[in-house]
Amino acid sequence: MNPSMVSIPHVLSGISIIMLVIYGADVMVGGGGAGDGFLPLDAMTRGIGLGMPPIILSIIAFFMSKKPPFKGLGIMLIITGILIIIGGAISIASAGETENSTRMIGEGGSLIVIGGIIAALGGIKIKKSALR
Repeated sequence: MNPSMVSIPHVLSGISIIMLVIYGADVMVGGGGAGDGFLPLDAMTRGIGLGMPPIILSIIAFFMSKKPPFKGLGIMLIITGILIIIGGAISIASAGETENSTRMIGEGGSLIVIGGIIAALGGIKIKKSALR
């Protein structure tokens, strides 16, 4: 990729991916428990601090990049969407083990839908890039 093609939307999308990878690694290391990972955060704080910003940043990145064709950004958005979908699926899969299983299933389902939307935005970005 040409260095001049790296833009603010690419940076925002890269930050999203990094935050989701850190989130996932912390959950895997700690088994999802409060403060058991390498970050001293409970599940809600971790979700709000490392889960919400990637969703918001991905949507901003999509809408910021209107004019030039950004196929790479589309791929990054798809990766972000897949990571969010995986997180939602893991949340649903682990819901049976806790007392808040109904809430976790709802949150997991919501994450799968949101991840699907972000991945679809990535597909739209790739499709628009192919048309130019």
